[in-house]
Amino acid sequence: MLVLAGTPIGHAEDASPRLRAELAGADVIAAEDTRRLRALLQRMGVTTSARVVSYFEGNEAARTEELVATLLDGARVVVATDAGMPSVSDPGYRLVAAAVAAGVTVTSAPGPSAVLTALALSALPVDRFCFEGFLSRKAGERSRQLARLAGEPRTMVFFEAPHRTAETLAAMVEAFGPQRAGAVCRELTKTYEQVVRGPLSELAAWAAEEVRGEVTLVVSGAAEQVADLEGAAAEVATLVAAGARLKPAVAEVAERSGVPRNALYAAALELTRQRKTAP
Repeated sequence: MLVLAGTPIGHAEDASPRLRAELAGADVIAAEDTRRLRALLQRMGVTTSARVVSYFEGNEAARTEELVATLLDGARVVVATDAGMPSVSDPGYRLVAAAVAAGVTVTSAPGPSAVLTALALSALPVDRFCFEGFLSRKAGERSRQLARLAGEPRTMVFFEAPHRTAETLAAMVEAFGPQRAGAVCRELTKTYEQVVRGPLSELAAWAAEEVRGEVTLVVSGAAEQVADLEGAAAEVATLVAAGARLKPAVAEVAERSGVPRNALYAAALELTRQRKTAP
């Protein structure tokens, strides 16, 4: 059996009795960082006779086959990442897919989640949300990703490194507009937990000084009047096809539709390129 073990995202006392039992009783523990796993075991007061192997981004593809073979031999393999649920922006997906394909039973010892914790603390709507994980480190690709999300009506959750938080928030201001509501959640469940809420422009200014620790960003979805980014981009592309210049067409449609200008420009530019290259 393969067990995905949700580990504490900060406070060791959030470890469930089930997690303690799974780690203590495992035959093999596949750990994202073996040193961090041993430190967690020590903090929880758990001892295990399991064979501990590393299972991280660098060796995930190669080690998956080995772990599946171990599972097929009858072992109980527990996957434990540094914090939270394996396979959610962490190693685990490849192994789950391979184990299911091999007919191995897969289960979970659920635990804390930075995504759900940040959502609950953000004071933003949580009835519908989407998880976007880490945005691209490259500014251009990140801007394109955010442009595609400008009309997303659901609350959005992102992970980000502390040293990139300020530039990501600045890019969100450009893509979503300065008044879009958001929350920066850092060091969740840890000693210096902090949740800063406000318009994206204020959050970007706050983050410009220095941000430390693990960061989860929560951003409210688009209001109804700006949700139709695709429709607005199509309108711009039609104007351009009729002879209008791109920037004035974007300005005109953005003013009328309420879609953020930068997001509309990126979407319309991409759509115009697609139409030019279409057979």
